[in-house]
Amino acid sequence: MTRRLSRGDKLVVATHNPGKVWEINKLIEPYGLAAVSAGDLGLKEPAETETTFTGNAKIKAVFAAEGSGLPALADDSGIEIDALDGAPGVHTADWAGPKRDFSIAMQKVHDELVKRRGWNGEPLRANFISVLCLAWPDGDVQFFEGKVYGHVVWPPRGGNGFGYDPIFVADGHTETFGEMEPASKYAISHRTMAFEHFKRAVLDDAA
Repeated sequence: MTRRLSRGDKLVVATHNPGKVWEINKLIEPYGLAAVSAGDLGLKEPAETETTFTGNAKIKAVFAAEGSGLPALADDSGIEIDALDGAPGVHTADWAGPKRDFSIAMQKVHDELVKRRGWNGEPLRANFISVLCLAWPDGDVQFFEGKVYGHVVWPPRGGNGFGYDPIFVADGHTETFGEMEPASKYAISHRTMAFEHFKRAVLDDAA
């Protein structure tokens, strides 16, 4: 039987990334969950040692659930670029360096594409992927996946969003995620799609 969450339940958002904390909080706010971030609880960030988004989401969610005694929701997400054989993939954040400077990460994407195929900024196929893991203190876990397809472009455009948003254009759109208004981006984002599966499965008053 699927376990569910109700209004008033406390939920740990298992990330120290302010952008993800804000975005996930926006998604769960309408459902009356009392959310707190792993950072606010003083929980450390566990080493992400798996080779898949699912594996790393589970590490973060289980660590936060065990450390807090509360159900925890973790997201592991990234960008997969076809011309780079799916890279940066699970190393999406690593490409930003120890200070998580995504201008460095986007420049690395550019440099790798130039090296491999003499890229001049033309659209190249890519997708964002998000895997959400809901972990309970007793070790039970549930997974929910979402993807948005599109292409990467150069140079970066727009100052909204975070991560690789300024170089990603979703199919059917002309603006990068970095140029789109937040509400427009969240309506089609990979994390929103994963959240739709989460919502239907575990939130009591989901539409």
